[in-house]
Amino acid sequence: MSKKVLIISTSLRRHSNSHALAEEFAKGAKEAGHQVELISLIGRQIEYCVGCLSCQRTGQCVIEDDANLIAEKMLNADVVCYATPIYYYEMAGQMKTLLDRMNPLFSADYKFRDVYMLSTAADDGPHVADRAVNGLEGWIACFAKAELAGSLFAGGVTSPGEIANHPALAKAYDMGKNI
Repeated sequence: MSKKVLIISTSLRRHSNSHALAEEFAKGAKEAGHQVELISLIGRQIEYCVGCLSCQRTGQCVIEDDANLIAEKMLNADVVCYATPIYYYEMAGQMKTLLDRMNPLFSADYKFRDVYMLSTAADDGPHVADRAVNGLEGWIACFAKAELAGSLFAGGVTSPGEIANHPALAKAYDMGKNI
């Protein structure tokens, strides 16, 4: 059965390594017959949550920026995938800001069940992505019908495009193909 797949690339660097993983995930999901949309945060305006909780009453954030469009797309997606660079052993700040702004979904009838995380970093140690994955799992815990369906980390990549020929690209493609 075809699923609506939303992939959110959170790196603000053009030709980033995490975006390359997102593209491979998208390619695999498309080949499997899913409806895929890949959104980049480059050029998007996403303000910080102000904690007013109006969204819990109205279902809509009072801040008018690109986060509202992303929230609407996420609301109707069956699968959500985040791609992020790892900065200081944590998800990129713009990803965390976006997660905070998805608060209107908390009380909504969201469709997503499976959430994926793709990440990259200069360090290639075995636990580099652990805190970032744990942070996303904290967000997912607020959505009782959703779960972390998979995560993939590619280490040892720093400069834009350095991920070319990295084995994680094939793994991202396979992950997307098998959702």
